[in-house]
Formats: sequence, structure tokens, C-alpha cells
Amino acid sequence: MNLPNKLTMLRTIMIPFFVIFMLVPFEGDWSKWVALAIFAGASLTDWFDGRIARKYNLITNFGKFMDPLADKLLVCTALICFVDLGRIPTWIVIIIIAREFIISGFRLIASDQGIVLAAGIWGKMKTACQMVMTLVLIADINGMEIVEQILIYASLALTIISLCDYLYHNRSVLQEER
Repeated sequence: MNLPNKLTMLRTIMIPFFVIFMLVPFEGDWSKWVALAIFAGASLTDWFDGRIARKYNLITNFGKFMDPLADKLLVCTALICFVDLGRIPTWIVIIIIAREFIISGFRLIASDQGIVLAAGIWGKMKTACQMVMTLVLIADINGMEIVEQILIYASLALTIISLCDYLYHNRSVLQEER
């Protein structure tokens, strides 16, 4: 197993620890800072594993499969924790998670046809906005409620826009005759 794949596995292993520090009621607010550090660290492993894999040509089938799965698990776990904590409406999380399932299914269909579908600019903006939103929501700093709401709804809007853009630009994947 190469370094990028080890980083991907580390990110996956960090998820249960993130959940513990997000949801277990420890005395004081120190646990949210530990959760924030875990989420930030896990997010950085995503950045590093991709850079290392591309730079040193260490791209593997395991990495192609597991890296996006680890990313989705991390973000979806954080969103579900926010629902449990009453920080984000359930319906928004359902839309965001549904988008991830739709895109994953779409990529699977494309893969069966030998097509690799890259993320577009809207998807990258969605991911960046979701990461910032998640970090801000974990920090839960007094006086940032308006910023939190803007980030939540910006993430929702980018989720919907990126889904529509992705499906539109890759609609040929669903055509029966090629």
C-alpha cells in the first residue's frame, strides 16, 4: 500500500474519533476543538494524498475507489452530526447526501462505459464551501450565526448547481446508443 492510499485509510480511520468528539458530551468545549482538529487534519490528508498520487504517479484502483468514498464519508458524517446537534436542518443534509449518491451512481454508469468523469468547477466550489461551512459549524463561535447560515445555504445552492451542471455536461452517459 503506497503513501496516498495510507493517507486515505488514515482519513477513514479518523472518522469515528471525529464523531466521538463531536457528539459525546465532555465537560467544557475543548472537545469541539479536538473535533475541529481531526476534521481539518482529515481534510488535509485528502489534499496531500491527491497531490502525492499525481506527482509521483502513485494512482491505484484502490485509491480511485477509496479516496472519493473516504471524502464522502467524512463530509456526510459531519453533516449528520450537525443534524443531531440541531445545527443544520435535516432536509438540507438529505439534499446534500442525495447529490453525492446521484453523482456516485452517475460515475459508476460512466465507468462501465470506460468514461472517467472529472469534477467540474462547480463541484470544486461546492466542496470548498462545504469544508469551510463544516469548520465554521464545528467551531461554533458566538456571533457567527449569520456567517454559518450564509455558508449553509451557499453550500446547498452550490450542491444543487453542481449537480445540475454535472448532469447536463455529462448527459451523453445516459444515452442508450453511443
